[in-house]
Amino acid sequence: MSDFKQLEHTTYPTYEGDDLGLTYTPAGSLFKVWAPPAEQVRVVLYDDAGVYDQDGIVQEHDGGREFPMCCDNRGVWSAELEGDWNRYYYMYRLEWADGTVHYAADPYATAVSANGQRTAIIDLAHTNPDGWKEDTGPALERPTDAIIYELHVRDFSMAPHFNTGEKDFSDVQGRFAAFTYSGLKDTAGNSIGLDHLLELGITHIHLLPVADFHTVNDLAASETKYNWGYDPQHYNVPEGSYSSNPADPGTRIRELKQLVQSLHTAGMGVILDVVYNHTYSVEKGPFEPVVPGYYYRTDEQGQLSNGSGVGNEVATERPMVRKYIKDSLRYWAEEYHIDGFRFDLMGLIDTPTVVQLTQELRAEVRPDLLIYGEPWTGGESPQPLLTLKGTQRDKGFAVFNDNYRSAIKGDSDGTASGFATGAWDQEEQVLKGAFGAIHDFTSQPSESINYVTAHDNLNLWDKILTVRHLREYCGFPQWEKGKPRDGRTAEQAIAEADPYRELAKQDLLENETVRKSLLANGMVLTSQGIPFIHAGDELLRSKYGDHNSYRSADVVNAIRWENKARFRPVFDYYKGLIALRRSHPAFRMEERELVEQHMEVLQSSGHVVAFALRHHANGDAWNHIMVIYNGSDTEQTVLLPAESDRWHVVVDAHGAGNETRYEVAGQRVTVSRWSMMVLHDQEESAQVSCLMEQDQETGEAKHIREGTGGTSENKEA
Repeated sequence: MSDFKQLEHTTYPTYEGDDLGLTYTPAGSLFKVWAPPAEQVRVVLYDDAGVYDQDGIVQEHDGGREFPMCCDNRGVWSAELEGDWNRYYYMYRLEWADGTVHYAADPYATAVSANGQRTAIIDLAHTNPDGWKEDTGPALERPTDAIIYELHVRDFSMAPHFNTGEKDFSDVQGRFAAFTYSGLKDTAGNSIGLDHLLELGITHIHLLPVADFHTVNDLAASETKYNWGYDPQHYNVPEGSYSSNPADPGTRIRELKQLVQSLHTAGMGVILDVVYNHTYSVEKGPFEPVVPGYYYRTDEQGQLSNGSGVGNEVATERPMVRKYIKDSLRYWAEEYHIDGFRFDLMGLIDTPTVVQLTQELRAEVRPDLLIYGEPWTGGESPQPLLTLKGTQRDKGFAVFNDNYRSAIKGDSDGTASGFATGAWDQEEQVLKGAFGAIHDFTSQPSESINYVTAHDNLNLWDKILTVRHLREYCGFPQWEKGKPRDGRTAEQAIAEADPYRELAKQDLLENETVRKSLLANGMVLTSQGIPFIHAGDELLRSKYGDHNSYRSADVVNAIRWENKARFRPVFDYYKGLIALRRSHPAFRMEERELVEQHMEVLQSSGHVVAFALRHHANGDAWNHIMVIYNGSDTEQTVLLPAESDRWHVVVDAHGAGNETRYEVAGQRVTVSRWSMMVLHDQEESAQVSCLMEQDQETGEAKHIREGTGGTSENKEA
């Protein structure tokens, strides 16, 4: 196929229809594939999934029933077959001008056999769980109302402590189905699993990629390889290894829908991590066998460019690639009721494509879809319209704020510190983040995803230990390619390490590492923008110093549910911060004008940042709210605004929430080292004010009442 790679792709016709792939009905099936350079295409039907070799691959696709396809002037080959072909499999047999023949799965596949070897024909209606038509995710009034929790499907349930209670849950561990069980508790009576997420109070679960990926063999259950899923194979099909029966194409679809339905029933939205910037393989990927040379960017020498850092990058700016991405997103949103999308290496997706997909999905599918991504690349790209920080201004989507991330914690994997981990020169950068980056790279705070750690790099606990030079003290191994360098197994190394060696249970909230971790995410949760938390931070999660655990063992990655009982005060602190944010719109201002009107800097020096949210900001019931971050190693005395002489403390070093912990009289307050404080001056609701608006038609004045009403639930301690 190398000769065809040199064809000028700009001469290819394009297709705007919405029926590429398979259209199934019991009366017949319509197959359509866009393949302009092919000389002949046939759809080949099979009774079964084929013969697998020891690696889980089907090497031969001969022997099926072949049906010729016709090509129209837009490069679309089609064939319509009468009868009910449900539960059959198919491939496309493409023949090129030089006589070369290649079998390819449908790039628009929505169901596949194990390991994605053949495309499956199924009736999607039969994959819907009971009540699916009524299923819907939580509505967002504004993007800043979201509190995002990033989670890997397998991590959620692989620890032994997930399998507690009277029932045996071993058959669902590491799978979609684990999200459908409620009522799970640890031996101390703490809620774990789904109920833990509900108790924590987050609004959206961001799932690391669940679309079918390449590197895990669905059929090798006893030798399951771990992966995050950033090695895409079939973009519109759920991953088989997360299914209870990957050999049945419909099971993985039904079980992912059940996961979504379960989270929706619990009041949480579902965000999918999508990877349209590259594919795991070019020759064995979903695109190259069908339209060689079209779907990938090349440099001036005609070689594959590598902006992803993994060998290729998808040419999102080309019409049919752009269409594919938009069609795929629409399919996930409509068929699976997905509430938002996070784009891996969004920087590599040209900005016009991101703008188009945002506008079209919001206008035609759901107006409150969350759309955000990483505004960077993994290498140099020839694409001139990279979606980097700043390109999102006023375009309706958000990007990760790595400026704020670095200001809070320092570098990602080393000993460099940030505001919350010891640096003394980050106050101004912290303020930029706290203001939703409106004085940095955003037009509105809703364009900034605020976070301190994610699945990449050291997680928060391990990062702070690294800054404090405690890795050796805790017994962390040196990691290389997912294994300890010294030859031990991951299990052995972790059994001999203790990331909590310095902790004394009775002094948990006095510990320096604990306090710095609470301060770091406390800053995220009380800043303007959209907060994002890495799963397990609320349990002081450690990956034992493994900064890139995408292929490491479960013993490294699994959420350790036993830590909830051990570190319950930390969980309660996170829960309280989240409840505070959800209860008070002052922390969730969506528009720049509101931030500039209501937010005022009070101090930005001496490793202290303090600001006020004034005058019932964003309709908040509290009049003046004061937020103080103390990143220093000594307690600090901070001046309070002169408007009030009595303040209610709702967050300090020892607890967080909506309830008044104690009151402060006068104009000064002392904030403990490595901690934060939130105070407010009035409990009563916002006063109702009257504005005059002239009715231009009648000339009569009419009154418009503004205010939120309601009363505070806080009580004096």
